[in-house]
Amino acid sequence: MNSKKDSTSELKTLNDLITALSEGERTTYNNIIHSIIFQENTFENYASWSNDCYTRNCIVNNDNFEIILICWCEGHVTPIHDHDGEECWVKVINGEFKETIYKEDEKGELNILKTSISKPNEVTYMKDFMGFHRLENVSNKRSMSLHLYAKPIRKCRIFDEKSKAFVNKDLGYDTIA
Repeated sequence: MNSKKDSTSELKTLNDLITALSEGERTTYNNIIHSIIFQENTFENYASWSNDCYTRNCIVNNDNFEIILICWCEGHVTPIHDHDGEECWVKVINGEFKETIYKEDEKGELNILKTSISKPNEVTYMKDFMGFHRLENVSNKRSMSLHLYAKPIRKCRIFDEKSKAFVNKDLGYDTIA
């Protein structure tokens, strides 16, 4: 039996998460984000809401990673997008989210590869070689998801439904902690 303690088993708070990510390497982020189980009220001070569109609320932004709380009203959906080459983990705080993953074919057309539903404390992972994705709050209530990016994402490509082409989009925040 290994007597060495697993440090991720002790992750309980947002500060624990930030410390573990700060002390860890990118290769440890997956285990860290999967390990922590948050209390729903953990994010009350970071949440901001808009009936028009989901909000991007920055909790941490440094050279190595970015943590964003996204607050969604019922039916909010992202455009189909990439992550500018960076890794992305999405942990559901509350509600249920539908993720649709698309792959671009030789003609430049997008085809659905798969869809899945994520529930509280479940984590999804995305990186550009896997394709593009879209997230949608399929709950009949306000919901929250925590997004970990390694490294921070300043821009991405989004699929413009009207022109049926990808366009570059600079990313910002609705709030900054």
